[in-house]
Amino acid sequence: MKTLHKYLTCQVLASLLLTVTVFTFVLLLGNFLKDILPLLISGQARLGTVFEAIGLLIPFVWVFALPMGLLTATLLVFGRFSADQELTAARASGVSLLSLITPILLLSFFCCGISAWINMDLGPRSRVACKNLIFQLRAALVNVQLPEGRFIRDFPGYIFYVEKNRDGKLQDVMIFKLEDGTNVTTTVQAPRGRLESDVTNKQLVVNLFDARSVTLTGPRPIISAFPAMTLNFDLNTATNHISSLKISDMTFGQLRDELRDLEQKLSLPPTAATNSNQLRAQLDEVKKQRNDLTEPVRVEMNRQIAFSFACFGFTLVGIPLGIRVHRRETNIGVAIALGLVLVYYSFIFLGESLSARTELAPHLIVWLPNFIFQAVGAVLLWRANRGI
Repeated sequence: MKTLHKYLTCQVLASLLLTVTVFTFVLLLGNFLKDILPLLISGQARLGTVFEAIGLLIPFVWVFALPMGLLTATLLVFGRFSADQELTAARASGVSLLSLITPILLLSFFCCGISAWINMDLGPRSRVACKNLIFQLRAALVNVQLPEGRFIRDFPGYIFYVEKNRDGKLQDVMIFKLEDGTNVTTTVQAPRGRLESDVTNKQLVVNLFDARSVTLTGPRPIISAFPAMTLNFDLNTATNHISSLKISDMTFGQLRDELRDLEQKLSLPPTAATNSNQLRAQLDEVKKQRNDLTEPVRVEMNRQIAFSFACFGFTLVGIPLGIRVHRRETNIGVAIALGLVLVYYSFIFLGESLSARTELAPHLIVWLPNFIFQAVGAVLLWRANRGI
């Protein structure tokens, strides 16, 4: 038994090293062609700086390369193990499949630990460091902007959040006006908007459409609706926090601090005691808007944790599928792996795209692929163990 365990573990480790290297190279190539190669051609970056940027990108691409590599490795190893009749020989010797794969399952848990460290700390830090390096090389300094997917505090007394910004066309805009830099007095939410710059008057003009505002200056919240709303901000007062991080670039600790900070700033003010249904409805609306702002942070936190368990789910599915496919060819294993990865990531992308729809609980959607893959993998393993 020890010989079989050692043999399978060495085979999976060797295949894992190879597949992770290949996927790392492929993912690095895409990022290199997109961000680094234009700087190298234009002469803005030296060769040493290019290698530094590539080195910073490697931990980030490992977020995706490690689970993909482990899935491909299990498909290839157990596909060969089955095709060469080695599995049949092991079963004839009285060795069950479940006892045979125990070290591989333990290896997948170990990979989950490494993946958690990369997902929740190393990967985001490396990505931010690479972005800062590229930003410095481009020297593309701007006075102010409203980047998408992050909390913007460039203007004193305000917090901005824009889900999408396509050349000034905004989607799912939320603006919070703060009193004394801490308490929210007015919230504005709009599904659409447009961003313009008034260079002459040095103002940033934000046009919102179908906007709703909630004012909390009195004992009762005041809710208003506007078909169109225009807000002007003085560019001279912009603090221009270049270091403001996108939510997807934050570590788990930074996300936790961001969520705590937002919840404290957006806490509901005390109101006069009343049993009015109208007041209760207004307070529910305020709570909903608070949840709308904090939900993207919750989605990213859950994504980082859930994605760390991808290695275990991929292993549970990869082992029985490799046995069932019963093929030695590498291209078959890689094709199946890519298909499964596409299915898994589609749930992750779905949850992130619905981060503005709190009623759909997008922070729970990112956990669905883990439950599905682990459940399907457990059933397939049970069937394979019984020879079905």
